[in-house]
Amino acid sequence: MRRGEDGRIHPWRDLLQRWSDEWLDPVLHEQERDEPFPAEVRAARWLGGPGATPGELAGLEERLGAGLPPSYRQFLQTSNGWLDTTNEIARLLPAREVGRVGDVDPELVGGWGDDRGRVEVPDEEYFVYGDEQDCCAIRTEYLGDMLKISDTPEAGDVYLLNPHVVTPEGEWEAWYLAHWLPGAVRYRSFWELMNDEYRSFRGD
Repeated sequence: MRRGEDGRIHPWRDLLQRWSDEWLDPVLHEQERDEPFPAEVRAARWLGGPGATPGELAGLEERLGAGLPPSYRQFLQTSNGWLDTTNEIARLLPAREVGRVGDVDPELVGGWGDDRGRVEVPDEEYFVYGDEQDCCAIRTEYLGDMLKISDTPEAGDVYLLNPHVVTPEGEWEAWYLAHWLPGAVRYRSFWELMNDEYRSFRGD
């Protein structure tokens, strides 16, 4: 597995296995879904699949014309796609379905083409993460170039990766754009987003 630029390997298998086990526990969570998970998923105790091959990752990076952020690349190496993270996100996309929002979901960009998309957000408001963040302080001009990495039919909730904001470790900013928010919740990396989503899933 390729390390991040800071040498870090994120423990995706441990996190995703816990998530799978808890989703599939009928006492804890599975009754909350509209339909049970498929029998083969329940038997495997795993909501994902095999990791992406080097060829699949290289193909995605070639299509994008950019290398993937380390924590997201390591996620795909662990599981090339994923079923529900929470009740709001139906699935994380496999590498072959990932693309820039402007190419794969232009309506998402168009939906932010009103006055909200023309408000300039200064750095001192934008680069705030965690509990002090204002979910309205987003830069919608980034949307067209962002990676759409999840799909929830008939809902506006989506995970996005932003190549315009990159940490020194090579991580791309991650957004959770939700129908119930006037903007998005932003994270420094995909790893941070998924850990927060896991806490939300558990009700922590």
